[in-house]
Formats: sequence, structure tokens, C-alpha cells
Amino acid sequence: MKSLQGRLLVWVLGLVATPWVLAALATWFDARHELDELLDGHLAQAAALLVVQHGAEVDDGHAVDAPQLHRYAPRAAFQVWHDGRLVMRSSNAPPTPMTARSGASISGFESLQLDGRGWRVFAAHGAERDVQVFVGEQEHARREIVWALLRGSLMPLLLVLPLLGLGAWVAVRRGMAPLRALGAQLAAREPQALAAVQLADVPSEMQPLLDALNRLFERIAGMLDGERRFTADAAHELRTPIAAIRTQAQVAMLGGSDAQRRHALEATLEGCDRATRLVDQLLTLSRLEAGAAVPVMPVDLAALVRRVAAELAPKALARQQVLEVDAESACAVAGDDSLLAVLVRNLVDNALRYSPDGAQVQVALQLQDGTVALLVDDSGPGLADADLHRLGERFFRVLGSGQSGSGLGWSIVRRVAAVLGAAVQAQRSARLGGLAVTVTLARA
Repeated sequence: MKSLQGRLLVWVLGLVATPWVLAALATWFDARHELDELLDGHLAQAAALLVVQHGAEVDDGHAVDAPQLHRYAPRAAFQVWHDGRLVMRSSNAPPTPMTARSGASISGFESLQLDGRGWRVFAAHGAERDVQVFVGEQEHARREIVWALLRGSLMPLLLVLPLLGLGAWVAVRRGMAPLRALGAQLAAREPQALAAVQLADVPSEMQPLLDALNRLFERIAGMLDGERRFTADAAHELRTPIAAIRTQAQVAMLGGSDAQRRHALEATLEGCDRATRLVDQLLTLSRLEAGAAVPVMPVDLAALVRRVAAELAPKALARQQVLEVDAESACAVAGDDSLLAVLVRNLVDNALRYSPDGAQVQVALQLQDGTVALLVDDSGPGLADADLHRLGERFFRVLGSGQSGSGLGWSIVRRVAAVLGAAVQAQRSARLGGLAVTVTLARA
């Protein structure tokens, strides 16, 4: 059954009807047992009266049929035997002894079939055992009495069951009303509506569901806002390198000399490289903001730093910059190799890019208690305090630096650090006077 209301109704009615049926069965067996005890006592008492009445003086003539004085008389029967002769009986008693046992003296209760009907018979004998008395009662009469008792006690409850089922249905339906209201409100919402769902008089059992649903809407709204902002910013930033590439291509087409065309083509290649780098950074940032799962494993940060520095060394040499690396001993941290490489590359690339020709950039690792500190210092102009606070904002760039870039590097650094659980701090370098960045990571 898929209906929650139907399930609740079945459970409620089942929990009500099952004890009722068990109680009815218990009442049936108990009433039958008690009634059998009572009626057996009456049979024994009637047999005792017959024994006393006919024990002193018995007519030796023909058997006498006792008159029927009550409408229930046909349901009971008795016989009085003296010296093996039937001397008295009820009109519905058979001419043969009402017993399936044999013997001169029979006593006690017995259930047997007489003329195709079930009888409960009590046998007794006189003091001198010359008088034998049988008193019996039809068993179906007992059952009718039990049914009469049960009808009087259980029939009102049986008639109440439909009313109880109707009341349970109404109660369950009213209890499910908040869920139906929630479903109706969600069905009526526009696809772009991500505001919190508000319901009046929400039951405490539904409040966690409503809170989780509203938190989901908040996450979806944040994700959509991020996607819209990301798309708009990416389109805005991609215009610049694309426009530069188009301009240089036009210059190459209209250039008069080979030197002019070569210069324009080199500028075109540089613009393509810039666009490629921008696209790579955008893809990295998009993957990080999507919350993709990152496998954490031991990474030799010293080897990774040396590898990244070797990749960026030609850029430093082209501008006569000095790139120093102090990461000789192995140093394992908990993280992801590719993400750590992105983080280190962006920090070192920014230090080289925004430092002047002939500047100095130092990259070092320091082991601390349970952590590893990655230090990147440069001798560039550094940043003002107001600009330091804005580091990490998407597409934020310091004006007047004279360097090309997208302003995404620091956004990626902040996001990678958040994913890896690292702390990033930027301040003025006490050693070189430029910018000093410290990234603290957990040791493996």
C-alpha cells in the first residue's frame, strides 16, 4: 500500500480490532467454561433430588413419563432405573440407559450422542445402589445460552466498530492534512521559486522535514546564484582575451612587414595562452564550487613544491627574477596531489607575475606540531591593507599592476584551502618587503 494515510488507517484499525477479537475469544472460552460448570452443577443437583425422591419408595409398575412443565423441558431429559428396570423418565428420554458405559453402578459426567444429538449426562446411584439416575441436557442448548450471553455483551461493541473505523479515518485524515497542504504548496510553486516554505501550525514531527526542505532550497538557490554569477563573470572576463586575439589577428592580416606580422602572431599566441589559462582556472573553480568529493591521501609536499617551481622557473628567468626553494627534506601532508599543485602554482605564479623584473621570490616549508607551513614571500610592491582584505574575491585585481590576469588565482587558492581544510594568511613580508602568504596544512 503506497498511501501513508491508508497505512496509518490499517494499523490503527488492526491495533483496535485485534485486541477486540482476542478479548471476544477469551470471553467466549471463559463464558463457556463457567456455564458448563454451572449447568453441570444443576445436572448433579437434579440427579441428587431424584435419588432422594425415589430412593425410599419406588413404584414397581410400568415406567412413568414425567410431564413437561416448561418450554425448555425438551432440552433436558432424565431416567430413573431400579434394579435394571426403567421406572421413570422424561418424555424425550430414550427407553435405553443414557450412557455409553456399562456396569451395575455408573456415576459421573459423560458426553455422548443420543439419536444423533450431543448430550451432556450426569449419572448417580442411590445409597444402596439399586436406584440409578441419569440426568442429561442437550449440548446445543448450552451453546445457545453462551451465544445469548455473548450477544448481550459483545454485540454493542461489534456495532461500535464501524463508528470507531470512521472516527479513525477522520482522525488520520485530519492528521495528514499538513502533509497534503505541503504537497499542494509545492505543486503550485513556480520552478524558479526557491523561497522558504511556510506552513501554519506545523506538527513537530513535520518540522525536521520542512527545515531540511528549506535548507535544500537555500543550497539550490546558492548554487544557482553561483552559477549565474560564474557565467556572467566568465563571459565578461573572456571578452578581453578574445578581443585582444581578434585585434592581433587583424593586425597580422594588415601588417606591412614580416616583423609586424610576426609580432602580431606572437601577441595572438600570448592571448590564446591567456585565454587557455583563464578557462583552466574557471574549470578548476567550477569543480571546487560544485562540491566534488576530494580523495585525501599522503602527498610529499616538498617534492610537489620543487616540481612546480621547476615548471615556473623559465618564467622567472625570462624576467631575471630569483626563485628560491627551501624544501629539501620529505614532508608528507594530507591532501590531493592535483589540488595542492594548483594551490602552489597559483601562489608562486602570482608572486612572480606581480613582482618587478629582477625581484626575489622565496618558497619554503616549515614543520610545526602536527602541521606544515608553506611560505611564499616576494620582494614586490605588496598590497595595501584594504586590498589584503579583498584577496580571494572572484575577479578582483589590483589596478596599476601592469600585468595580465583574470583575478581568479586567489579565489582558487581560497577554495582549494577550504576543500583541504588548510588555513591561508596573507600579510606584508618581513623578510622581502612584498607579500607574504602562509598556508598551514595538516601533516599526514
